[in-house]
Amino acid sequence: MDFALFCTRVNILFLLIALCSPCKFIQSPMDFGPLNFHQTTDTSSLDFGRIVFDSPSAVLRPQSPKEISLLLSFLSASSFSKVTVAAKGAGHSIDGQAQALDGIVIEMDSLPPAISIHRGRESGSSYADVSGGALWIELLRESLRFGLAPRSWTDYLYLSVGGTLSNGGISGQTFKHGPQISNVLQLDVVTGKGEQVTCSPTESSELFFAALGGLGQFGIITRARILLQDAPQKVKWVRAFYDDFETFTKDQELLVAMPDAVDYVEGFILPNEQSLHSSSVAFPAHLEFTPEFHSNGNDRVYHCIEFAIHDYQVENTDVEQVVTEISRKMSHIPSHFYSVEVSYFDFLNRVRMEEISLRSRGLWEVPHPWLNMFVPKSGIREFKDLLLDNISPTDFEGLVLIYPLLRDKWNANSSAVLPDGGGRAEEQVMYIVGVLRSANPATCAAQCLQDLLRRRRRVAKVATDPRIGAKQYLARHPSQGQWQDHFGRHWDRFVARKAQFDPLSILAPGQGIFPRTYAASS
Repeated sequence: MDFALFCTRVNILFLLIALCSPCKFIQSPMDFGPLNFHQTTDTSSLDFGRIVFDSPSAVLRPQSPKEISLLLSFLSASSFSKVTVAAKGAGHSIDGQAQALDGIVIEMDSLPPAISIHRGRESGSSYADVSGGALWIELLRESLRFGLAPRSWTDYLYLSVGGTLSNGGISGQTFKHGPQISNVLQLDVVTGKGEQVTCSPTESSELFFAALGGLGQFGIITRARILLQDAPQKVKWVRAFYDDFETFTKDQELLVAMPDAVDYVEGFILPNEQSLHSSSVAFPAHLEFTPEFHSNGNDRVYHCIEFAIHDYQVENTDVEQVVTEISRKMSHIPSHFYSVEVSYFDFLNRVRMEEISLRSRGLWEVPHPWLNMFVPKSGIREFKDLLLDNISPTDFEGLVLIYPLLRDKWNANSSAVLPDGGGRAEEQVMYIVGVLRSANPATCAAQCLQDLLRRRRRVAKVATDPRIGAKQYLARHPSQGQWQDHFGRHWDRFVARKAQFDPLSILAPGQGIFPRTYAASS
């Protein structure tokens, strides 16, 4: 055995003794050969949700994937340790999914944010090789220098590449290009056994598809090869308003049926003035839309479609004319159709403006009891009614996103879970609904937050019943039985992949799917 590796393993053994002790020995950074562990900090037990605060015993800030491999190799070979490990990217989880109670958190932002752009020649595809700890905003900036950009995005770009690929990665482009996990050519993954594997659809394909949407259960993504396309110079950004839900969803489905003309489709449910304002912060045009949310003693709900068309500014292309032709096919409220032209970068980075606005009012670093659901088309109206029955328009703070996705843009081999389509052609369409609410401590104290969490559980429970047939996205279920219900007919495949790539259940304890086990003694 290499002497340096032997010393490293001895040092990690001392670390494990410290971690397994009831006393916390790590009070300052500790150098274990090539592995430099740090004491836990407030940020290591904190995420965007600010609901779960599970503190680890140590933090690893690796400088290379090899360091992650060394740690996991030793833990997987240990016959007594039950230490768990969680990879943390930008910390945008809601329910502690990237936390590791009394375990080790790997802060992925310490990896060198290497980004290498490759432009395809002739019929070859362009792509970017990017570190799993890099942020999507960093990839956008770098790829635009070459006139290129990824095809599929999330709404908020200050998320890590490895983080979104471990979940799915969706936004208004998903109907056209699929989620981010459908736009990956290759991955470097460190499995729960410490193996460093380069994988793709044709090389170690089982690990490749397991890791994509795999909730961090099978390995830690340290590099991804992301498919790129030519980037437009400008974007025509459009909003239209509705007072009828059926008309609203019909027009959304009309738009996603035009992928040759439309590049992005999202939408909002607007239960009150605050939600209208929140959804309009980034839109760089005055909206002369002043609806009556309260009329004759009744609460009224409105809806907004948001779509976009790329403008490559080439001859014989009139984007304004395309927008006009599309608008004639829509059935929005007359005179409430708005469009603006913005740069491609500003459009993709639009949520940053909302973040700045919320930070300025002290409303960014607050609890976020969010709920995200994939809902079959056949159940979307009933889900909407369920949701509104559990939202009080007078005190709702946040956004309700709703827009259609197409099932055939998702690879069934990935670990991502979608609602069953029933084999019917009309169920090719499903919806993502995101209840992105905030709990301002000034108006919603601890008891209020608990009430919001109870409402969230109630909506999720009813929605996942076969009557609606929804599936939770970015979930954290409280028991393995509920996870089994979540995965349904894919549960056995998920368990088999876990046994193959992380048999001791070292990784991603914050998801609460598999209990940690011991290694078999020889």
